Amino acid sequence: MPTPTKGPRLGGSPAHQKLMLANLALSLFKHGRITTTETKAKRLRPLAEKLITQAKQDDLASRRVRRTIREKDTFVSLFEEIAPRFANREGGYTRIVKTGPRKGDAAPMAIIELVEELVVAAPAKATKSTARKAAKADAVAALAGDEDEATPVSRPAAAAADEPEADTAEDEA
Repeated sequence: MPTPTKGPRLGGSPAHQKLMLANLALSLFKHGRITTTETKAKRLRPLAEKLITQAKQDDLASRRVRRTIREKDTFVSLFEEIAPRFANREGGYTRIVKTGPRKGDAAPMAIIELVEELVVAAPAKATKSTARKAAKADAVAALAGDEDEATPVSRPAAAAADEPEADTAEDEA
C-alpha cells in the first residue's frame, strides 16, 4: 500500500485530491503550461511524468491513462503529440518555475510547464554527407567528360515563339 501524503491533503479528502491532480494534469497536457501554487505544482510533477512515461509505451495496457485523463482530445494528443516528442528523453518532462506570491493571500505561485524537447542534430550530419556525396559525384562526372549534362540547353526558337511573354500577360491584367 502506498504511503499516504504527510500533512493536510490538497482539497481535504483523498478522493478530492486525486481528482484535483487529474484536472491539473489534464490542463497541463491541454495547454502545455499552467500557473498554480507551488504545493500543487510539486504534487503534480510526479503524476504528469508517470502519465507521459506510460504514454510513451503506447500499448493497450498503457491506455489505462484514460482513467486519469478523461477528456478524449487531450488523451489523444498525449499519445500522438506529447509522448513522441519525448521519445529520446528518459524523464524530466516538466519544469517548475517559481513566480512571486499571489495577490490577495500571498500564496507562493509557480508555473509548471512541459519541457520543449530539442531537435536532434543527427539530420544535419545527413545533409552534409549527402551534399558531400553530390559534390563528389559532380566532380567525377566532370572528370569523366560528361560535360553534355553540365552545359545549359538552349531552347529552340520555335518553342520560344509559341509561349507568351510574361510582360504581355501583366499588361493585359
